[in-house]
Amino acid sequence: MLLLKKKKLVMIALAFVLLYALGGGIALMENAYAVETMKEGAVDNWGLGFGAEGTPPTGNATIDELGKHNAYYIGDTNDKVIYLTFDAGYENGYTPAILDALKKHKVKVTFFLVGNYISTQPELVKRMLEDGHQVANHTYSHPNMSNISSRDAFRDELERLEKAYETVTGQQMIKYYRPPQGIYSVNNLKMAQELGYTTFFWSLAYVDWYNDKQPTKEQAFKKLLGRIHPGAIVLLHSTSKTNSEILDELLTKWEAMGYRFGELQEIVKK
Repeated sequence: MLLLKKKKLVMIALAFVLLYALGGGIALMENAYAVETMKEGAVDNWGLGFGAEGTPPTGNATIDELGKHNAYYIGDTNDKVIYLTFDAGYENGYTPAILDALKKHKVKVTFFLVGNYISTQPELVKRMLEDGHQVANHTYSHPNMSNISSRDAFRDELERLEKAYETVTGQQMIKYYRPPQGIYSVNNLKMAQELGYTTFFWSLAYVDWYNDKQPTKEQAFKKLLGRIHPGAIVLLHSTSKTNSEILDELLTKWEAMGYRFGELQEIVKK
């Protein structure tokens, strides 16, 4: 019996390693359970555990634990609302189609951008704002922020992006922050909070960021329809060809399922 238990533990450990590898660093853990406590100084990759179809997932930190540091990964799980967000480190030619689909459905989203995007695509950034979307902070150079222990260095990554944004738009950037690759530590969350930032993770994403290995339409719908849930903060990448091709139909399908689309400030106000 003891030998069988050991074998079972080994198999579980191997499964987690495999899931992490397939997740490309973001670690979308299919059967993970939320940890009981966020350990001081510990570094983690944001991960999710999914249960029955259509139900909210668990994160590797709880809603209450994140809330202590002004951080969120999900909204009101009793409300059929979707908060759609896009991450972008560069422009891949698909953002105009994405913006067109969003405009058609009158959906407002948040784009988390890095310095390279803002400096090379000023007109698209301006269009995002003109269409009523928010542009938020994904750091200037997209580093592993958990390696930054100095508050000054942490602030520099965020403020450099703010300045680049202000140069292009003439506006101040909203103080929403998303850690690159979902890698974070409690210290990072505290520093962001002290700098007046709200940190946003996500409760639904899928592997859409590999240019040479884009998911099929069927694969995308399987994840994005099967795992949608009330209060979902959805992370998509605007570099994805698949996302640009399916977004109009995806929004239509979500609407047919009875969902509305909200903006992140709704979560913060609650």
